[in-house]
Amino acid sequence: MAKILDIVPVNDWGFFTLPRPMVIAGPCSAETREQVLETARGLRRFGINVFRAGIWKPRTHPGSFEGIGTEGLKWLREVKEETGMKVGTEVASEKHVYECIKYGIDMVWIGARTTANPFLVQEIADALRDTDIPVLVKNPVNPDLDLWIGALERLNRSGVRKLGVIHRGFSTTENILYRNAPGWQIAIELRTRYPQLPFFADPSHMGGDRKYLMEISQKAMDLGLEGLMIESHCNPSCALSDAKQQLVPEDLEQLLLDIQVRDADTDDRVYKEGIDQLRAQIDIIDDNLLYTFGSRMSVSRKMGEYKRDHNIAILQTSRWDSIMAKMLRNGAAYGLSETFLTTVFNAIHEESVRIQNEIIANKP
Repeated sequence: MAKILDIVPVNDWGFFTLPRPMVIAGPCSAETREQVLETARGLRRFGINVFRAGIWKPRTHPGSFEGIGTEGLKWLREVKEETGMKVGTEVASEKHVYECIKYGIDMVWIGARTTANPFLVQEIADALRDTDIPVLVKNPVNPDLDLWIGALERLNRSGVRKLGVIHRGFSTTENILYRNAPGWQIAIELRTRYPQLPFFADPSHMGGDRKYLMEISQKAMDLGLEGLMIESHCNPSCALSDAKQQLVPEDLEQLLLDIQVRDADTDDRVYKEGIDQLRAQIDIIDDNLLYTFGSRMSVSRKMGEYKRDHNIAILQTSRWDSIMAKMLRNGAAYGLSETFLTTVFNAIHEESVRIQNEIIANKP
């Protein structure tokens, strides 16, 4: 069971205003004072009130642009003073936190590489103790939900109560459409465990190309996420980092006008009656699934006993391969995806093996 997080509702942060979604926007990197201020003015013109810019950039190879450093915090402070926008940046160490506090940065986030390092997360959490700065935590680079939750717990234990998450996808070696694998199922699981957490999607890093921003942003809204963190640059073609995934402010404005934001719920009577009927059907089907799973494992126990009594190994790989091939073939006729079928039947197989192994280990 998920541990309870003690957090302040996002509506009480004083950061975001209507219309939805909540939006954090700004360049991947703060490059020059002029670039930062021009981009901020363009975003503020159509109502964006939370400005982001990377100050320290964790690059894979040394020698590439690793951020302007502390000098850029002065520019963010100027943005705050001139436009009234809240300003935020990524932190990856205790030193970064102290510099942000010194320059009056309103919000920080922890990047995917840092989230994957509990030592650094704890260092940041300790530095944030006794502050009131909101903190957003990006998912770790790999699809490890417990690592993501662990980072949230460390921050919360240090007194960070204005806490939220950013889903930016997961690194992969596979050849996929996007820069990072969406892994929406991980985000859905986190959302299910902690529905009170403010939840942002980062379509810029997930897609890696501005041509995918609309479809990813709409997917996030369809799933009921509250916000978006999108990279915007006054002149993306000249950007020193991630040029392909940044939008000029005018194009970001159009994207936000085009996406359809979904309501969390409604008082409409027709909808309520219809959805209640469908949920009742789901409840009955779920009860039947539990009965079927129980029956399936009961047979697995008998198979374990039979194999034990005849000194037969538990794993029969050729048999399982043929079962999976059959399930994938038949499941397609019901419109079930290969990913779903593989996940479900592998879980069933693992539980069956566990039961049989338990029976053989405990000989009569």
